[in-house]
Amino acid sequence: MTMTQRLLAVLRTPLGIASMVTLGALLFLAIFAPIIWGEQAAVTNASQISQPPSAEHVFGTDGSGRDILLRTLVATRLSIVMALTATIIGIVCGVVLGLMPLVLGGRAGRWLVAGINIGVAFPGLLLAIAFSVILGQSAMAASFAIAIAMMPNYGRLVHNLAASVWGRDYVSAALVLGVPKRQIVFRHVLPNIRDPLLVNATLTAGGTLLAFAGLSFLGLGVQVPQYDWGRMLNEGISRIFVTPTLALVPGMAIILAGMTFVLLGEVLNRTLRTGVQRNLSSRLLKKLKLSRAENAAEVKRRGENIATDASSDTVLSVRGLKVFAPQGGTSLRPLVDGVSFDVGRGEIVGVVGESGSGKSLTLMSIAGLLEAPLHVTSRSASFDGEDLVLSEEGHPRSLDHHFGTKLAMVFQDPMSSLNPALHVGTQVAESGLLHLDMSKAEAKDAAIERLNAVKIPDAERRYSQYPHEYSGGMRQRAMIAAGLMGKPSLILADEPTTALDVTVQAGILKLLKQINEEDGTAIMFVSHDIAVVTSLCTRVLVMYRGRIVEDISSEELRNGNAAHPYTQALMATVPTMESPRGEAMASIPDDADFSGTSPIGVIEAVMPPTGAVRLIDFEGALK
Repeated sequence: MTMTQRLLAVLRTPLGIASMVTLGALLFLAIFAPIIWGEQAAVTNASQISQPPSAEHVFGTDGSGRDILLRTLVATRLSIVMALTATIIGIVCGVVLGLMPLVLGGRAGRWLVAGINIGVAFPGLLLAIAFSVILGQSAMAASFAIAIAMMPNYGRLVHNLAASVWGRDYVSAALVLGVPKRQIVFRHVLPNIRDPLLVNATLTAGGTLLAFAGLSFLGLGVQVPQYDWGRMLNEGISRIFVTPTLALVPGMAIILAGMTFVLLGEVLNRTLRTGVQRNLSSRLLKKLKLSRAENAAEVKRRGENIATDASSDTVLSVRGLKVFAPQGGTSLRPLVDGVSFDVGRGEIVGVVGESGSGKSLTLMSIAGLLEAPLHVTSRSASFDGEDLVLSEEGHPRSLDHHFGTKLAMVFQDPMSSLNPALHVGTQVAESGLLHLDMSKAEAKDAAIERLNAVKIPDAERRYSQYPHEYSGGMRQRAMIAAGLMGKPSLILADEPTTALDVTVQAGILKLLKQINEEDGTAIMFVSHDIAVVTSLCTRVLVMYRGRIVEDISSEELRNGNAAHPYTQALMATVPTMESPRGEAMASIPDDADFSGTSPIGVIEAVMPPTGAVRLIDFEGALK
């Protein structure tokens, strides 16, 4: 069901009918009431001052003999326009304020979040009154004051929603593709937080209407000779016992207008409840393209780099990689502790180890996906012949072109690897638009070709489908296709088959093997499944508690020639066809101690119950 169909279905309900009737009446009065009754509402009559309700004046007259009902109807325009003005300004500024910490990142982003939280601590109405006094007593000043008071709350709402999206795999994938953060915010974050923001905006409009009326009631908003509902309340409160309708009628108008916005918000909520999948406008897509001149120079420089690095046999080299997490006060706890390794061209390197051993953190550090409070350092690192600075601030801008053309990443969960608000083909084509100087049509053709290459059936039709229309295996293939838009030297595969069934796993593994053999692409493959790793990979890195305790060829590992006790224990837990039935499967005992107490690279391993000790130095081979 499309958005229009859902909206029409909701509008046919009693709620929808009521909201449309009240909204239509409010719009009619805001547009036409001053035109139809403006002059009559301004006529004073000294002979009819403070008259009670009558046939001529349905709700009586005020202290100047003016008709209360007509004045209330005419005041609709100014009341609604000023409230909507404040709402629009406050929401736009609040959205920008809430998204800025994601764009800035680091310390600046954290300070901005702290400032938002301080602003939220102050009551909104008090802030509005304070800024209204500072800006002056006028309708526009009151609107700006309310907008300023609204910004911290809306900013925190937007930041919380955006932060929940920022951690998704499809945002990480966009970062790996080299998409600038500001474009990720507009392309990947905003479409996914749009629905709650729209609903909240309608509710905010109702609250803003009440706040603006409150400022006018206090004499800080609309000034004579203009009047709105709040100004009318100010005039009528002193005569409420003489002419109660003078205050009750504008008060009821505020309530009814506020209910209209609440009803509209509920209609939007029901319409958007199931979520709406749609593509961004073509204008936003055009903004993603770099200038032709910059792209031409970049492509030329990239070609020179590729030619220069072709003689190198190592695509990735890392020395002394460490990842720390804060642990009370100023102390840091190592999560990855001095990891060093090389990945050769055309090599498939498996990374195995129990959960929490640092496998995924190592890959994410290489891809520049770790942020504060995690702290990343390394003695040295290079990718495709260029120095790579590994830190919590992400990859350096000088290597952005690598992260869209030479480096690809496949994430664990295919359900979250693609942005649900964008067409799959658009996301696959993104790298071509950003890094390969392709036009929109060229990027589309290349994306369809890549989708065909990874065995997506009917790729041209599926280009325009959304991720929810793909199966899990197809999503994973689409992610691989996005990485293949360039000619990647390295694919980082972080447990790419864990969430898939066995038959789909086999297809993904076969595809990775095919890419490796045909294009010479190196692959780092993280998995818990040692059987899969030994069958796919040429070499295996075994990690334990943030360290690489063994670097061994798959053949040696299959033949049972592992040297480290932890590797031996892992292999012993893998069931085989010869495993005796009726006996408990092998497992690593809870009291097994493989902790490293000696210098980095020299691991002391104690395997109970024998207490045998082995010292193995893997760092020496890398120095």
